[in-house]
Amino acid sequence: MDTGGAPRVGIVGGGQLARMSAAPAAALGIGLRVLAAAPDESAAQVIRDVSIGRHDDLAALLRFADGCDVVTFDHEHVPPIHLEQLESRGIAVRPGPSALFHAQDKIHMRQALTDIGVPCPRWRVVTAPGEVADFADEAGWPVVLKTSRGGYDGRGVWVVESVQQAVDVLAVPLAPGAQWLAEERIDFVQELSAQVARSPHGQAVAYPVVRTLQADGICSEVIAPAPGLASARAVAAQEIALRIARDLNVTGMLAVEMFDDGYDLFVNELAMRPHNSGHWSIEGARTSQFENHLRAVLDLPLGAPTAVAPYAVMVNILGGDVGDLYSAYRHVLARDPGLKVHLYGKAVRPGRKVGHVTVLGDDVEGLLARGRHAADYFAGVIDE
Repeated sequence: MDTGGAPRVGIVGGGQLARMSAAPAAALGIGLRVLAAAPDESAAQVIRDVSIGRHDDLAALLRFADGCDVVTFDHEHVPPIHLEQLESRGIAVRPGPSALFHAQDKIHMRQALTDIGVPCPRWRVVTAPGEVADFADEAGWPVVLKTSRGGYDGRGVWVVESVQQAVDVLAVPLAPGAQWLAEERIDFVQELSAQVARSPHGQAVAYPVVRTLQADGICSEVIAPAPGLASARAVAAQEIALRIARDLNVTGMLAVEMFDDGYDLFVNELAMRPHNSGHWSIEGARTSQFENHLRAVLDLPLGAPTAVAPYAVMVNILGGDVGDLYSAYRHVLARDPGLKVHLYGKAVRPGRKVGHVTVLGDDVEGLLARGRHAADYFAGVIDE
């Protein structure tokens, strides 16, 4: 497909993050290609240039990347050895395999963050229940057990209160190459996300720090900026994210999920791509996370990440009893014309993220009520 001289960005993965990149790519005149597992995946429904194949199939990756100026990601699951093969053929991969591996393997991430002095929960690699007990003697019960690879949206994470519970969890089969990671459970007062964008030549911008609310391991709500967060604490969170982006050589968007215990900040997870905690930026920031990710991987000047309203609230729409989500539009949009709805074109399954809603204003509680009402109506929790 002729892009009129403009670069072509290839996105590995056909999910909603790739889908939401289509609009800013079109506005910038950038060619976009997606590697989707099936022609009906979320992004494949709205992006014309689609290559069908698996992200772990080297031959499919090579076919997809041919003609792309840069390759980036909708998820972090591509084997690093495959990405190195792309780079060896002169294809720019951003973030690069060495950076992306920090988001693929939690033990690798923990060691790297510890090495650069970033605050993390206490952690240890464990192989047996006795080692979990030894760690608990130091860090206290309960202990968080994680698989180092393959977990997301709460999968691969267990909170254990005793050695016997650890025995049960450690019996779960591990993904290839994965190990068990024991972490201190932080008694946090809130969960925060600090997002930054960084380009190959080192320009970086930081978005307002947001508060996230998790339900069953899935982000359910985001408030931007985090209400009541002291400015010095917000700056500290942004500085941590900027330092990680620089020291780990991240290009593109980076989301740093943190625990705030009221005294200190502790890094929980990293995502090297657009992230659920940044969806508010589509309507709520001068430059959305999706546009800045594209700008960053192409080494274009980055856009302003500043908010356009006192607060933005994003509420995820989770699959429920309503199969035909479009049928909810008449009620939701008529009831709240200021509401913005994003549906992902995904089949509805209980608990699956199938869309989100965003509202802007100055009354946080009122915004939350509006967002929750719309999300609940889409899910069939309420019918009025």
